[in-house]
Amino acid sequence: MDCLKSGFYARKHAFLGYSEVVEPDKHFHNLVQKMASDPAHATKIFVCHSVDQINSKGIFYGDDPLIFSLPLLLMQLSLISIITRIAYAILKPFGQPMIVSQILGGVILGPSILGHNSSFAAKVFPPKGITVLDTMSVFGFMLFIFLIGVKIDPTMVLKSGRKAVAIGILGSTVPCSLAGLVAFIISRSATLDEDIVGFFPLAVAVMSLTAFPVVAIFLAELKILNSEIGRLASSSSIICDLCQWTIISVIFAFKIATFRSFGTIMGTVFSAALLIFIVVFGFRPVALWIVRHTPDGKPVKEIYIFAVMVALLGCGFAGEFFGLSALFAAFILGLVIPDGPPLGAALVERLDCFVSVLLMPLFFTNCGLQTDVFAIMNWRNVVVLYSIAFSAFIGKILGTIGPPLFFRMPVRDSISLALIMNSKGIAELALLTNWKRVKVIDEECFAIMIISVVVVTGVISPLVKTLYDPSRRFIAYKRRTILHARANDELRILVCQHSPDNVQATISLVEASNPTTQSPINLVVLRLVKLEGRASSLLIAHRQRERQSYNPTQSERIFNAFTKFADQRDDSVTVHCFEGIAPYGTMHNDVCSLALEKRTTLIILPFHKKWMVGDRMETSYALRHLNKNVLDKAPCSVGILIDHKTRKRPRSAFAEQATFRVMTIFFGGADDREALAYGRRMAENPNLTLTVIRFYATNDIVAGTVRSRMLDMEILGQLKASMRYNERIEHREELVSDGFKVLSVIKSMENQFDLVMVGRRHGESRYLSDLRKWNDGKGELGTLGELFAASDFKSKSCVLVVQQQTRVWGLHDPEESTRLRRLDS
Repeated sequence: MDCLKSGFYARKHAFLGYSEVVEPDKHFHNLVQKMASDPAHATKIFVCHSVDQINSKGIFYGDDPLIFSLPLLLMQLSLISIITRIAYAILKPFGQPMIVSQILGGVILGPSILGHNSSFAAKVFPPKGITVLDTMSVFGFMLFIFLIGVKIDPTMVLKSGRKAVAIGILGSTVPCSLAGLVAFIISRSATLDEDIVGFFPLAVAVMSLTAFPVVAIFLAELKILNSEIGRLASSSSIICDLCQWTIISVIFAFKIATFRSFGTIMGTVFSAALLIFIVVFGFRPVALWIVRHTPDGKPVKEIYIFAVMVALLGCGFAGEFFGLSALFAAFILGLVIPDGPPLGAALVERLDCFVSVLLMPLFFTNCGLQTDVFAIMNWRNVVVLYSIAFSAFIGKILGTIGPPLFFRMPVRDSISLALIMNSKGIAELALLTNWKRVKVIDEECFAIMIISVVVVTGVISPLVKTLYDPSRRFIAYKRRTILHARANDELRILVCQHSPDNVQATISLVEASNPTTQSPINLVVLRLVKLEGRASSLLIAHRQRERQSYNPTQSERIFNAFTKFADQRDDSVTVHCFEGIAPYGTMHNDVCSLALEKRTTLIILPFHKKWMVGDRMETSYALRHLNKNVLDKAPCSVGILIDHKTRKRPRSAFAEQATFRVMTIFFGGADDREALAYGRRMAENPNLTLTVIRFYATNDIVAGTVRSRMLDMEILGQLKASMRYNERIEHREELVSDGFKVLSVIKSMENQFDLVMVGRRHGESRYLSDLRKWNDGKGELGTLGELFAASDFKSKSCVLVVQQQTRVWGLHDPEESTRLRRLDS
């Protein structure tokens, strides 16, 4: 009903037990009384408020800002943000995810704690303010569901392996069956209210649910999205989602058939089919056209983004108009938009921050605002519903732990996977909130179920963090180093690339590594791409197009360059190309897992800084973090390649001159020995010269164990023996008295070589301590590496900083003495 300056709506206050009447005059007050006394509206609470109270003039004009919509909304958002952040800061040390803090923030502000005071509730969360919050939270949830649809690749269902399918099916049927059996036994053996018994099927459905959006958010927060378990959980949850939403749809259709006419059922089915048809055959071709007409690396045009947003709003309205829900329409539209760059990533980039930072916390908090623990009056209902929830939890464990164990997954990993599949979140909250809104469940059941969601999520998160460490599987069971490789063994190198900038420098390094038919190089090229516009990470082998594209992507340009190089080397080089799409924070998992799978000897990473024309330098802190993680967790040796861009490099360093000049700097230690071993392999190349500069002093130039010094002398002796039949090897010894003498020697030779190789870690040394004054010492390259990477070091040489393998099962590293644990990294 609309009345000039007043509006009425029949909605019960979210947590107040009375109605609020804002009356402009006596006429409207009498009208409200008349409506309230009407028997047809006896069960409803009517609220009347002025429709023009939007902006406040301020307290100096006599206005109360909290009776105006805008200042009230701003205060509510501020309170919600502050309370949830404080709760998160308190709970984060206990391993609790953000969703728990957001729900608890709502509970604190709601009728359970602060809102239990009627004055606080009436002032801070009045009915008209609750209506605005509800609308904003549902709109935010619609955008979130749309983004989830955009991030999902529907073909993942077809690509799921037997393990994922088995986990998905058993993970949905076993908990439903077990929880359903428990609910049936309770309903037959206990005397309960009809309302609570009628809620049993819905309780079974919601507690047995494993929703892909919930799992994806949970994995991202734990930073295991691209781990082995993360990928398995993602694909399994999609299968589980399909099974469970089919069950929920059947229950929903049965309820419609029971309480509605046959025409209503047919209208709903026809509307859903028509909407899906229009989206798939109307919007899908348009989205593909946009992707084809957006050049690789270029932003999507604003008009395309605008068109997609209009389509989203239109589909949402159509869903609400036909009774299908705007959420369903938004999700279907998101599914037909290709995930990842350019269109999917552009949509996620534009909307994700606004949705995830503002609107979705509002949705979670709003769930807490509607939770009233004082509504729980019958403790028998608590015991009954928690029994069903616990049986569903156990059923999910039993259903999802079986297939991994059958496929010989470690027990700890299998338990972690089962716990992840039990995670609860936004899907369960959305169902419960909707059921409460349409009066399917009462305040008591809603409060009980919200508490169960918080408890399950709060327990699972720290357990998974304790049980599962993805880096544990990267510990190799044998030495994978160049130093310990046998003569004429195949050299396996994993090359990581982010862009085409480092391709030619990397190819020159591989070419210098002396690939021959007797000792070939098995080259694995991994293009690392930041996860954008996707909900799950990918690590896939690259498939070359049948016809070469006139507009190749960055990945294709990188892979084509390495493939062409391998074709020119006949049988001495083989290339395997992979693309890894993951967040920067966990990208090292792809690098280490692929290195372990391919039994790699050496990982080559590009340095995180780029030298542009002139003295300008660009730094990527995300790549720096990636390099540090790989250095810490790699199952083999690692090299970081510094490619100075202060001069134009030819297509290949070997094409520039007849001889490729390499220098290795030797102080002592495992990393220097690995660099020297790599140099000795390079020295077998007839087009290459190797110069080894050994620094020594009257006392020990670097600290080390007796065993370490013996190994240093052994490899230097082997080098001198090689010099007898290889004239391209030169060995120099430089006596130094301090670090500045070391620096002067290095600077005197800075432009005499095409490649310089240095070890990353060294023992404590006053000589190297002097060199640390020339850099901040906070990089991942060690003292000498940071010296060559400094902006004031004018060398045009490429520099390879080498670290020998550090993670070997049961190995006692001779370098690990008390004095050498403080490495200059």
